[in-house]
Amino acid sequence: MIKDSQNPPETDVETDVKDVEANMENESVSPYACLNSKKLHDAAIRALDHYLVPPSRKKAKAGQRPSTIFVVAPNVDSETLLAHACETLASANVMASELAFDLTGPACNLALGIQQMISLAELSVNRVLDHLDPQV
Repeated sequence: MIKDSQNPPETDVETDVKDVEANMENESVSPYACLNSKKLHDAAIRALDHYLVPPSRKKAKAGQRPSTIFVVAPNVDSETLLAHACETLASANVMASELAFDLTGPACNLALGIQQMISLAELSVNRVLDHLDPQV
């Protein structure tokens, strides 16, 4: 069988590695000269810091006030808010129940667990409402 290309020139691998290691201390070495080069390491650290370390401006945004697109009116009394929360929880309870009956297996168990948590929250809100306005 005839080869179309010649064999690559033979080089002394140990000499090449020593040359690269000697040039690693030199700042002008290419970052891709070898996997152990200092510039490649520094570039990797900068990239990781860019994605994993939050910049200071993100910390500044955390201190900003949240959006006021949905705001509870400041003059609404606690009893009204609790009554609304109770009605919302009752609706969520029904939705979770209906969903659970359409599912089977672990998904059904998950929906029933969510429904139970909603029921417990609804009971708690009802208890607070009873303490605010005891029914005779």
